[in-house]
Amino acid sequence: MSSKSASYSQTPPVQHFELSEGMQLKVNVSGTSNGCTAKVDFQLTNCSLPLILHWGGIYHGQKNWVLPADFPSGTRTYKKNALQTPFVKNGEIFSITIHLWDPKILAIEFVLKDERHDRWFKLNEGNFRIDIPKDLKCASHPTIPKELVEHKAHLLWESKGQPRNSPQQEKEEYEAALSELNSQLSKGISLDELRRNLLVESNKRTADNKERPTVVNSPSASSYHKRQDVSQWLNKRSKGGTKGTNFPSSALLNRIEKSAGGDDVILRQTFRLGSSEIVVLLKMVKDDHHILVATDMKGATMLHWGVSKLSAGEWLVPPSEILPERSKLVDGACQTYFKDIPTEEGFLQVVDINLQRRDFAGVPFIIWSGGSWIKNNGSNFYISLKSMSSKYGKGAGDGKGTVKWLLDEISEREKDAERSLMHRFNIATELTERCKNDGELGLIGILVWLRFMACRQLTWNKNYNVKPREISVAQDKLIDLLQRIYIEQPNDREILRLIMASIGRGGEGDVGQRIRDEILVLQRNNDCKGGMMEEWHQKLHNNSSPDDVIICQALLDYVRSDFDIGVYWRTLNANGLTKSILASYDRPILSEPHFTAGTKGELIRDLTSYLQTLKAVHSGADIESAIAACLGYTFKQGHDSMSGVQVQSVGGLSLKLRENLSIVQMHIEDKNIFPLLEKLLESRIELRPLLLKPHGRLKDLLFLDLALDSAVRTSMERGFKELNTSHLQDIMSSISLVLENICLSTVDNEDIIYCAKDWYRTCELFKSNDDQWALQTKAVLDRIRMALTDKAQYYQKMVQPSAQYLGELLCVEKGAIDIFTEELIRAGSASTLSLLINRLDPILRKIANLGCWQVISPVEVCGFVTAINELISVQRKIYRRPTIIIANKVGGEEEIPDGVVAVLTPDMPDVLSHVSVRARNSKVCFATCFDQSILRDLKSKEGKAISIRVRSTSLVYSDITSSDLYLGPFIFPPIPPTITLRKKSFGGKYAISVEEFTSDTVGAKSRNIQFLRGRVPSWIKVPTSVALPFGVFETILLAYINKDLANKISSFIRLVNDGDLSKLRAIQENILQIKAPSQLINELKSKMKSSKIAWPGDEGDERWNQAWQAIKKVWASKWNERAYISCRKAKLNHSDLCMAVLVQEIISADYAFVTHTRNPLSGDPSEIYTEIVKGLGETLVGAYPGRAMSFITKKSNIKFPIIVGYPSKQMGLFIKKSIIFRSDSNGEDLEGYAGAGLYDSVPMDKEDEVILDYSCDRLIVDKSFQSSIFLKIAEAGKFIEGLYGSAQDIEGVVKDGEVYVVQTRPQV
Repeated sequence: MSSKSASYSQTPPVQHFELSEGMQLKVNVSGTSNGCTAKVDFQLTNCSLPLILHWGGIYHGQKNWVLPADFPSGTRTYKKNALQTPFVKNGEIFSITIHLWDPKILAIEFVLKDERHDRWFKLNEGNFRIDIPKDLKCASHPTIPKELVEHKAHLLWESKGQPRNSPQQEKEEYEAALSELNSQLSKGISLDELRRNLLVESNKRTADNKERPTVVNSPSASSYHKRQDVSQWLNKRSKGGTKGTNFPSSALLNRIEKSAGGDDVILRQTFRLGSSEIVVLLKMVKDDHHILVATDMKGATMLHWGVSKLSAGEWLVPPSEILPERSKLVDGACQTYFKDIPTEEGFLQVVDINLQRRDFAGVPFIIWSGGSWIKNNGSNFYISLKSMSSKYGKGAGDGKGTVKWLLDEISEREKDAERSLMHRFNIATELTERCKNDGELGLIGILVWLRFMACRQLTWNKNYNVKPREISVAQDKLIDLLQRIYIEQPNDREILRLIMASIGRGGEGDVGQRIRDEILVLQRNNDCKGGMMEEWHQKLHNNSSPDDVIICQALLDYVRSDFDIGVYWRTLNANGLTKSILASYDRPILSEPHFTAGTKGELIRDLTSYLQTLKAVHSGADIESAIAACLGYTFKQGHDSMSGVQVQSVGGLSLKLRENLSIVQMHIEDKNIFPLLEKLLESRIELRPLLLKPHGRLKDLLFLDLALDSAVRTSMERGFKELNTSHLQDIMSSISLVLENICLSTVDNEDIIYCAKDWYRTCELFKSNDDQWALQTKAVLDRIRMALTDKAQYYQKMVQPSAQYLGELLCVEKGAIDIFTEELIRAGSASTLSLLINRLDPILRKIANLGCWQVISPVEVCGFVTAINELISVQRKIYRRPTIIIANKVGGEEEIPDGVVAVLTPDMPDVLSHVSVRARNSKVCFATCFDQSILRDLKSKEGKAISIRVRSTSLVYSDITSSDLYLGPFIFPPIPPTITLRKKSFGGKYAISVEEFTSDTVGAKSRNIQFLRGRVPSWIKVPTSVALPFGVFETILLAYINKDLANKISSFIRLVNDGDLSKLRAIQENILQIKAPSQLINELKSKMKSSKIAWPGDEGDERWNQAWQAIKKVWASKWNERAYISCRKAKLNHSDLCMAVLVQEIISADYAFVTHTRNPLSGDPSEIYTEIVKGLGETLVGAYPGRAMSFITKKSNIKFPIIVGYPSKQMGLFIKKSIIFRSDSNGEDLEGYAGAGLYDSVPMDKEDEVILDYSCDRLIVDKSFQSSIFLKIAEAGKFIEGLYGSAQDIEGVVKDGEVYVVQTRPQV
């Protein structure tokens, strides 16, 4: 549009305009602190219409509008010569803010448009004009933006050969760059010229690099990878994010819920229409289902609606009994006028439909307001009523773990969706709008559906002709919705990215129309109007799809190969297109291409241009089209060529990002992948801040990020072959790059961020052939592998149920359903990182002398092989023949089943975990295998007999016959000595002090604490203790206040003794309901206070209730399944088991440790073996993944510990000052029975789970501190062993450098 406005003098900063119908417009122009910018604020008051600002900028001496590259969110381009930005409602005011970054824009001209009524608001039949005051322009010596200085510093660094700089050298380089730029400014060079000069310098260097021969496998290509500050990318998932409760803010939704009551709401839906909203509530009122449709539109508004009984595509006249007031039946529908409802914030319009208890599938509707019909993206609005009966699926095979109503409706509407991609995208937009409030699971349903489509498991077109423009517009609306949800629901960004990667970019107006127009030009220019090209032309006109990108690429490859038809078919087949698929289109392609040889050059030119047009609509993650869309491009060829296309660059891109993207464009196919990977990652890092806030072209930025992410993966996979012969540091640099890529793509990325930080640390410590370095690096790799596994399992749990349920409804091939989540994971960088880890892992094991095995319990055995997934799943089982279990997962707390002689696993339980201790005590072979090929070989021997021999620190296995097995010495385990429990009786006291501890009142845990007091030196701390002695539980259970519970518990115990172990849970639940007699409370209070332990009740009744609940949990743990099975296996009478409760103040530990004063791995009595973790010790002895840090100390050389393992645990437990109630039974330390750890110790307060960052942990990075702590722990172990005269199993903690021993027992 051109300038047509009155003459203006200097415009004042604030202007007021009176519009028709009492509307007022205020425009305020101001400067910002962001350099050479102006800010223009528009405010509309007394306005009830959703208006649009139709605008452009004015350069000096020009009349035609220029379109700024950066503009407000929601802005669209109008016919290439204007921008249209909707006003956003904020209370009673509609507003728009425009930031002008282009200093050449001297004014803004605009008109206002009422799109609903198709009318314009102008100023005296001309444009409104706002001049930008001169005093807002840049000062003569502006501050140099940080990005320019960093860019210049980067060029200086590159010019020096990309040395490995220290932080101080980086600072000096930055200052040198700033000084040089300031020098140029002082010579009169403008900031714009500085920018241009830097870009020219970058492009020249890029071109020079392009011309240099590529050096493949050069160590210098990747031996140094710049360390990123990954902590800045930390992104924690907000709580409740997966439960479907993260509703986006909606003032109207809040108002209607406040007015109508938010209780018993079954469904909430919001629809945004410019500045207006429609809200739908489905709720229960006195056993009837009511639909409330509310809107903030002004003036007379009418709901035109019907009902459906079978599917969403059905529209039936509603029965007269459910019609609201102010309704009338018309041909095929009901029309109901909205009613004004007063609220505190003003009036809103509502229709209340009482469905009574009718069984409808849904309610379709449209709205009449302001003289026009209002629809939902060209389709009917639809309220699905399936959620009345079931929101989330229940029952296996019936949608469990899904948003079932959504998947059911997708299935019903698939018949309509398969008519064309336009129909599918329109339906997807509607369903996404409705399900977004169901959180991640709702969006996963949309993802599964659209990915089935993208993988050609669903029909794209069936008996329906649709213009490419209509498809691209439908795509564009869906992408617009997805980008809005991306901003509003940050927890769901990973799933939204996956959805966007499954569909194309789309676009409004001429974007899709160009597909239709340019194929005609291509045919005319190159004289190819018949045969295959005409068949393709008919397909393009009637139903363009992503297949057209592949067809165009195949034609281009065909022409470039001098018309080799084999090349054409190879390209098609490599991308999944076959002759049968081409023939299956509504407009089939049956012929092969034939072109005139003399047209080769023109064909390459026109097909290249046309491919760019096709990718602009259909390709989301294509790197070239994504970069072009963001940097902008113009494609003009002159006379009779493809139509000139101009795409504006995205505003707000830093100079460094533009340079990196240009380099990526030039080097995307390079064989030497490392420089390319660096630029891909740098681009994503520069892009990241733009993705975290609203942006007018956010979708283009998201597609760019998706393309860069994908390019990292594909480039790395292209370089795998070279990595086989690469240096170790090249592999490590590759891991750094892919690890960073995953950090940038992951929403809940705290664990992987800390993995990256620790990985940087080990890279900096690199020493070739150093076993300690290899051990540290192996631990970090193990943690990364666990993080990848956790992510894969999370996806399997969240995504696969929807794929299974919807896939079966849509009759998708079973194979495609079964591998759906697996393929989803494989398409990301996680699979690439896993391959790199597998490449490095054996190298590290060799350097660290780890071999393929870690033998936890070295016992030689023979048995029959059985492969299982989880050890816990068979812990109740009794094997009738000697069995060697190969278990994928061992948590650490399981019971080893009867009849099992060996457990081999790829999992990594701690050497001192409960299952490890029980394996050693029961003489069961227990080992971790690090070699997947060995595990596969062992699993292949399912049902066969093998023998296992211990060789140094490894295992050797061999096949044997069944007869060899039964003749061998391994079949009969040693008969354990007879073990008996002596039942304890109540001694008359409910609480006792440490001085009163005896074998008749408490277990060995409490007595050992008593023994240590006064006998250990002062630097070994022992916590103060009191106890609830044996018999207290049984006594209070018989009290009158608990008699009903006692009867229930007794009946459940009888059922358990008869074999019904499911009643163990019922016993525990009833124990948690028993009441405390006042005598118990008073005695415990007295003993704790006299022992100087804080009494919880002093902080209020609630604190005592917490303590009492913890005590009951300790008693209830007598009936946990693992402990009960263990007692039964040992032929112990479970009813004779008595439980005392040891009460201690919790030390808020920095670290917790377990020490065995005789090395449990080798049995060497001259060595002390210790495992230590951050935080509380439950992560060490419980089922927490990962390994503890471990070290061995020779008693003869105690000052020089040998570290044999570094930590890989992801989680640490931390707690404030509190009290812990420890189990102390009469069955924990019996000779010949490993009863320790079977029962629970419960803190009064819940521990905080903290993801651990080892990169700055003192125990890892401070060698002096490490040596001091290790020495104190070893000396404490040696001293306590001397006190008892036998090997000890010691548990303790470290706080502020001091060692506390919380319990000790004889080492079994």
